Amino acid sequence: MQYRTIGNTTVSAVGLGAMPLSIEHRPDERQAIATLHAALDAGVTLIDTADSYHWHAGEAGHNEFLVARALARYGRDTSHVLVATKGGRGRPGDGSWTVTASPAHLKHAAEASRKRLGVEAIGLYQLHKPDPSVPWAESVGALRELLDAGTIRAAGISNVTTGQIRQAHAILGDDLVSVQNQYSPAVRDSEPELRLSTQLGLAFLPWSPLGGISRSSLDGASGPTSASTVFHRIAAEHGAGPQQIALAWLLTRSPTVIPVPGASRPASIQSSAGAVEIELSAEEQTQLEDALPLSG
Repeated sequence: MQYRTIGNTTVSAVGLGAMPLSIEHRPDERQAIATLHAALDAGVTLIDTADSYHWHAGEAGHNEFLVARALARYGRDTSHVLVATKGGRGRPGDGSWTVTASPAHLKHAAEASRKRLGVEAIGLYQLHKPDPSVPWAESVGALRELLDAGTIRAAGISNVTTGQIRQAHAILGDDLVSVQNQYSPAVRDSEPELRLSTQLGLAFLPWSPLGGISRSSLDGASGPTSASTVFHRIAAEHGAGPQQIALAWLLTRSPTVIPVPGASRPASIQSSAGAVEIELSAEEQTQLEDALPLSG
């Protein structure tokens, strides 16, 4: 495994997005725990969760409980594993997502997440999404209060613009350590946010990092399945899967990038973790770049 940093914490260069283990069509708990344990076995030390990662009404925190159980049952030391959770979104149980990022809600949600994870302080707490009904500075101010209270050790923000990153950085200073936006070969609208995160030394955690790439037969196709794409061609040359090439390409974008691909099977995260061993040549990076949509 290779490593990168989030604030003062060293983590694996590829994390695990645990959301698929708790939302619609989730696997049974045995398979979910096995997937989390497979991630740990592969050297993954960053697990991304959220209080809103659940399927049905009335089960907020399902994914956080699951992650906590998996760590407790692992049988080996997990003190080096960073569990990053998020607050500010909800799921009524009808498939929709809500946004509530008032200071009162965030402080209550963070405390509830801390208890579900069974920790004295949350290693990384991220504001899940800006709430258009709440001034951004007030939402970020709640993160400041959580830091000062010792409920969380570091703060992050998600689904944000460059302006929101700058404002959050002004409020939180070095305690702001991460930005989590959608970013993948197919979706590069957050290129400006990636550049700014790199300038500020913030970890950039792409969510849905495999968008537009066929993830091989492990999980079924999430994009084009033609073996003629440049990702498939380069994958064949490396004896790898196209999803591994996508993750390897993401890792070349900036030394602050730490992809968090989702997984619902042990083989999926084992494959994703293996992407760190793939070294793309400058020519291959150019070929991939030329084949992608124009960035922002």
